[in-house]
Amino acid sequence: MEGKEPETLLELAAQCLLGNEPATIGALGEIPRELYMPLFKAALRGGHKKTLTAMVKFWPFVCLHIGKLSVPAPRCDVLKAMIDGLQVLPAQNSDSWRPKLRILDLRQDVGCRTTCPEMITRASKCFHSCAFSEHSILKVEAQHSIATSETETQSVRELLVDLSLDGSLKKNDFNTLLFSKVQQSLGLLHLCCRDLKIDTPSYYKSTVEFLDLVCIDHLAVEHASLSEVTTLLSEMVQLYSLSLSKITCKSLKGKIFRTFIMHLARMDHLKEFKFSSTCLTNKLANIIRGLPRDLDFLYLTFCELSHKDFKILSQSPLAKHLKLLNVSDNPMYFEDFEPLKTLLENLSGTLQHLEINHCLLTDSTITDLLPALSHCTQLRHFSFTSNPITTSMVTMILQQLTPLMELKCVYYPVPIDCYYGWYFQGHIDQQKLDDLQAQVKTVLREAGREEMKCMTYIDNSHGTIPFQH
Repeated sequence: MEGKEPETLLELAAQCLLGNEPATIGALGEIPRELYMPLFKAALRGGHKKTLTAMVKFWPFVCLHIGKLSVPAPRCDVLKAMIDGLQVLPAQNSDSWRPKLRILDLRQDVGCRTTCPEMITRASKCFHSCAFSEHSILKVEAQHSIATSETETQSVRELLVDLSLDGSLKKNDFNTLLFSKVQQSLGLLHLCCRDLKIDTPSYYKSTVEFLDLVCIDHLAVEHASLSEVTTLLSEMVQLYSLSLSKITCKSLKGKIFRTFIMHLARMDHLKEFKFSSTCLTNKLANIIRGLPRDLDFLYLTFCELSHKDFKILSQSPLAKHLKLLNVSDNPMYFEDFEPLKTLLENLSGTLQHLEINHCLLTDSTITDLLPALSHCTQLRHFSFTSNPITTSMVTMILQQLTPLMELKCVYYPVPIDCYYGWYFQGHIDQQKLDDLQAQVKTVLREAGREEMKCMTYIDNSHGTIPFQH
């Protein structure tokens, strides 16, 4: 059995320092730069809020990123402690000491290091600096002439965050602190929100007005009118992901909808589009017209898509490019599944993730789709839970898909013949389900694909319970 990797001397030294927090805080201005990184990680892991506040104040590098580090609960309190340490106004003793930290990044990003490489930070740059807002460090420094003093430009700070406006008291307190910090900075702190989630925008008009919307690259809006969504999009230029749920609109032919499509069409960076819980029956063509041809991820759930909508999608430029398609929770009562089959055929060279859960697909439907599905050579994840199919069809599907060597994960439904009484309303025959799971293991073993994860879900009032092989 392999043991845990031994801790480095620096990590052990950091833990020792945290054993005497007051003394450590008093010595932060004197300790070696090399000790800051392990000390910060240890302080964050242990939730030492006072130490974190002081470390942000004395941080000896240009930037500090949460990155892939986990933040202990209560998360908002830990992040607030770090914000408290950010110096945004010149100190009275600025001649003898000036904060080095210019960019504090509180986003959790697995691809982000705690601080940028030394070769970059020597030039007071950061890989993750805001590049779009006129108030960003990069733009402010570019606008200043050579005659401007270095002290003036070096006073500008940047705070990178992801915000969720959903009525939570903890999050509201955190947001209040953020905005208070910006107001106190007298224009020297740029609040850069990259990921914004809003539930019911009408409750947060003043908050949204406070944000620089040009910075946002991920936007999720729920419980809103299309007019409110359009107002937000009008100020955004670099969206990578747009998620809309429970959106109301009087007409999908009126001026507001046309404006919405116009804003979509100018989102050149858009790669992910989610639209859910909004009726799009026979209207999907209008949405597709505004989406970029090189869109990678498309979610259309609870949208009441029609046979015509799937036909339009199968003939669109998107059908040659998508890597992810989720059309779950769209009941398919069609007699002709040719559009969906054509869509899968057209995506056979690019599709990596497919979800068709709860679509009322039957054995005969899946039989028609299997030939196209078995040619999706890039498929990695396939989910078709909550569809009324039989045990024999589940095993047939797996037999057909095991040759797809990229396929690593499959979610399948509890078959209708594993229920007592009505499907989804009766009790599950546990013995039949156990027999199915044994058959699944056999199929995977005989195909030499035992590494493939095959799971099923049982619907209940408390959510879903996975069974994993």
